[in-house]
Formats: sequence, C-alpha cells, structure tokens
Amino acid sequence: MVVDDEPDIRYLLRKMLEKEGYEVTEARDGRECLEKLKKERPDLILLDIMMPGMFGWEVSKRIKEDEATKSIPVAMLTVRTSEEDKVKSLEESLADWHISKPMDREKLMETIKWLLETPPKR
Repeated sequence: MVVDDEPDIRYLLRKMLEKEGYEVTEARDGRECLEKLKKERPDLILLDIMMPGMFGWEVSKRIKEDEATKSIPVAMLTVRTSEEDKVKSLEESLADWHISKPMDREKLMETIKWLLETPPKR
C-alpha cells in the first residue's frame, strides 16, 4: 500500500512497484489508509510523513499498536531526513524503516524486498 497525499508520488511508486510485479493499493492520507486496513491486508505499507489531517507518524503508531495490523511492515517514505526524524519514525511511531525522498529506485526495491522477507521484530 502506498500512502501519500501527492498524486504524482503515488503514481510514480505504483508504476515502479507494478513493473517489479507487485500489486499496489493506494491511500491519499492517513485516515483512508486506516479505513482500508479494516478490509485489506497489504504485505507492506509505504507511508509519507507530512500529510493533511494526520501525520504518517501517528498512522504508523496506530498500525503498530493494533494487534490485527502490527505485523505489517511499515516504511516511512519522506523528505524528512534529519536524524531526529529517523529516530521519531523508528522509535516513536514504531515504523520498521525510514526511506528518504528522493529515493533511488534500485535501493527502494532492495529495501522493499528486505522488508517483505524480514518480519517486524516488535
């Protein structure tokens, strides 16, 4: 699942992932993501941090604190690149990884593969 308020980012990620054989679902914001999780169980969530309504950090924390969804790997995918932001993603929001935008396509695919093969350890 790709969660980002920018349509161009969702489109770009969808095309990259589909080219690699992944099935992609999208959400425009955190609330839509949480709603879709009630019906769908994606194998991985790529989650933007800065979105209207609810920041991705809050969305990630809710996903990871919910027994039904906590095993879904969450990777923050964001322009926020400071060490403080990375720590907040991993420690406070309980995300499994922090990926900086702009992303290198090859590195992104390697990270996705690794996250799908390595179950979260929380």
